[in-house]
Amino acid sequence: MDDLTCPRCKTTKYRKPDMVLMVNVCGHALCQECVEQIYVKGSGNCLECSYPLKKSNFRVQMFEDSNVDKEVSIRRKVLKDFNKTREDFEELKDYNDYLEEVETIIFNLVFDKDIINTSKMIDTYKKENKDLIMRNQNKFKQDIEEMDEQLALEKQNQQEKSKMFNTAELEEKKQKAKAREKLIDELMFSNTDAKAIVASHAQSLAAVAAVKQELEKKPVAVKANQFSTGVQIGVRSSNTFLPLPKQADIPLYSYTRPVFDYNGPEPPLIERLGSLNYFTNIRAASVMERAGGYTEALSCCRALQEAMGGLFYSAKSTRNLPLNDTDMD
Repeated sequence: MDDLTCPRCKTTKYRKPDMVLMVNVCGHALCQECVEQIYVKGSGNCLECSYPLKKSNFRVQMFEDSNVDKEVSIRRKVLKDFNKTREDFEELKDYNDYLEEVETIIFNLVFDKDIINTSKMIDTYKKENKDLIMRNQNKFKQDIEEMDEQLALEKQNQQEKSKMFNTAELEEKKQKAKAREKLIDELMFSNTDAKAIVASHAQSLAAVAAVKQELEKKPVAVKANQFSTGVQIGVRSSNTFLPLPKQADIPLYSYTRPVFDYNGPEPPLIERLGSLNYFTNIRAASVMERAGGYTEALSCCRALQEAMGGLFYSAKSTRNLPLNDTDMD
C-alpha cells in the first residue's frame, strides 16, 4: 500500500501516510486534497477520461486497485435492480441464462463496452419488471430484518446465559465460604470426630458443584413465538418454496442387459470360474491385494475373454462390415 500515488499531485502513501485516495463512478483515483481543489464548485470533469463527475459521489478507495472499487460499485448498483432469485424461475437453465446476462451487463459497464445499448437494456428491464424489483427489494429488507432480529435474540440469550453463570458463580462462592466457616466452627467447638466433619464438608462442596453443573446444562428459555431454532413463527409464507421442476415427456428408463459379440465361444461367467476349477493354475491373490478389491477371478476371467475372443472370426463373416477401397489402400 506504500506505493499508492495520486496521479495529479504525485503524493505517495509512503511520503504522506495519512493520504486518502478517493474514487468516483469512472474508477479513476485522486487524493482528498486534489478533490477539494478541483471540484470546489461541486462538479467537474475527470482528469483522465473527461467524464463529468460530482464531488458528492467521491468515496474513499477501499481496494489497492481503483478498478476493483469501480467494479464493486457498479455491481452493487446493478444487482439492486437485477435482484431476481432462483424462486422466480421455473427452469434452472433460465436462471443461469439470467445470471450470465447480468454478468455481461456488469462487464460492459466496467470496461466501457457498448454503453448505450447496455443502458437501454437496463432501462427496459426496469420498466418491464418494476413490480418484481420492488417485491424482491422488500423481501430482501425483510430477510435482513429477520437476520437482525435473530442476531439480537442470540445476543440477548448469550447475555442472559452469562448473567446466569455469574449469578451461579457468586452463589457458589458464598456457599463455599459458608461451608468453610461451618467447618472451622465444627472443628473448634464440636465433639464429633474430625474425619467425619471433613467428610461432611466434602459432600457439601460436591453438592454445590453439582448444582452449578446442572445450571450450566440448563438451556436458556426461548420466547413462545419462536421455534427451537429461533426462527419466528409465521414470518415467511408457504409460497417461498421453489416451484416444482417440469418433467420432460420422455419414456422411463428400462434396463436391457448388454450383449457382447465375442466372435468366438462365450467365456464362462466370473461367478462360475471357481466351481469349474479354472483357478488351479492361477496364482491366488494375497491378503493385501484382496484388501484393495483384487481377486484371482478378475485376471482369470480377463485371460479367458482374450483367449476365446475372435476364435470364429473370418474375413467372410457376415458380422463384419465390408472394407472400403480407401481402407484397402
